[in-house]
Amino acid sequence: MSIAATKTALSVVDHVRREANGRLNSVRKLELGQFMTPDSIARFMASLFSQREGSVRLLDAGAGVGSLTDAFISRWGTADVNVSAYEIDPTMISYLRNTLNRYGNCRFEASIIERDFIQDAVYRIKLGKKERFTHAILNPPYKKIGSDSQHRALLRAVGLETVNLYTAFLGLVIELMGEGGEIVAIIPRSFCNGLYYKPFREWMLGRASLEHIHLFHSRTSAFTDDDVLQENVILKLTRGKKQGEVTITTSSDPSFSNLETNSYPFADIVHADDEQKFIHVPTDPAHGGISGVPLASRSLEEIGLEVSTGPVVDFRLKEFLRAQPESGAAPLLYPTHFTNGALEWPRQSKKPNAIVNNAETKKWLYPNGSYTVVRRFSSKEERRRIVAHVVDCGAFEGDAIGFENHLNVFHSAKKGISPDVAHGLSVFLNSTAVDDYFRRFSGHTQVNATDLRILLYPEIKELEKLGQWGKKHLRLTQEMIDQQVEAVNGRRK
Repeated sequence: MSIAATKTALSVVDHVRREANGRLNSVRKLELGQFMTPDSIARFMASLFSQREGSVRLLDAGAGVGSLTDAFISRWGTADVNVSAYEIDPTMISYLRNTLNRYGNCRFEASIIERDFIQDAVYRIKLGKKERFTHAILNPPYKKIGSDSQHRALLRAVGLETVNLYTAFLGLVIELMGEGGEIVAIIPRSFCNGLYYKPFREWMLGRASLEHIHLFHSRTSAFTDDDVLQENVILKLTRGKKQGEVTITTSSDPSFSNLETNSYPFADIVHADDEQKFIHVPTDPAHGGISGVPLASRSLEEIGLEVSTGPVVDFRLKEFLRAQPESGAAPLLYPTHFTNGALEWPRQSKKPNAIVNNAETKKWLYPNGSYTVVRRFSSKEERRRIVAHVVDCGAFEGDAIGFENHLNVFHSAKKGISPDVAHGLSVFLNSTAVDDYFRRFSGHTQVNATDLRILLYPEIKELEKLGQWGKKHLRLTQEMIDQQVEAVNGRRK
């Protein structure tokens, strides 16, 4: 095809995508986790494949109207191409067939497979079919998999443990590839961290090399027609290839007009000593790796601290919650009690302010003392993902405090920590360098205790210095925090 013909073909397919998208039943769309790929993203994905040689066996798992296959063919031609396109939604089939029929010739074959991809792929793997794919391009569905579902049982039958359809699709695609086979996929970034996705990360990195990651600066860039707030990445993987450097590209929108490209050692993407295999996505070569975070040198265990999710799950202890403080009740802290860097308790809101302190609730409470807390969820509009606050030991009377489940709590063996250390932790965690580092491996607004455990922290003496400084100021600006962290780091040197 000529360049002009390619652009025309792609615009036709994108028109078809929009028309099909409008016809989809919204309930059915959620059931299947369907988000169709705009043509600009499809073209970019197709461009990531290496110059091909020989015949091609292309897999498109969850093909929709065929946008991705169409972009691949438009980029690389139809000569000696065999396409296997999986699609189970009847609304999509006629559109997909029309897309593929435009390329019919003696050197191009396409099969539309109207079967469940997970089921079909597992059967192929278990039967040991020798035919392997050379290329795969996919935008898999996004939906959680129930622990007792048929899909979960099928995946476990081939040794793949995962919690979402998108990682299930990608994991099976990797297994269906021949040696040297290339995969380009657009998927949510949530697999990069978190305990639930660890088995998938191990599966992926143990079978394929990570060649390329593209990151959109905006959370809404990839699927503008579908109002998707999930942060997405585009990955290129190669089955069985020795891992080398990883190319990271970024753009602010799906036009890719301001594309930035950098390469990083794999050690900056997955840290060698990280048992969780978190996948970091650095965007500034000057700040690759944890070394770019001032003062970060010790694990929490090395400095004698721990971090845990707040143990009070309010709906399970509903009978013991109290709207206002009362005799025999302990303060109960929610994220809403922390505003503009300060503790506001009690507070008029829909949330309770206290919890009865008795034999039944005692195991869910912490001793009164100083703690650093970090919200588990930040709003999309907040400047930082990590937002830390201090609970001072003199803030409350009584011998116990309750921390609700939407807070992470820094403590020492379930007890309070030094006030200076608590304030120092807050200063350090609220620094821009820590937030930037966190964003390299987390693409969502949730901050889990597991995420905080893998960070490195300052020495205790450095935390105390930061805390003593922080306590002298009623209000700390971002500039003040960043300058002080750098100043303490400079004195270390």
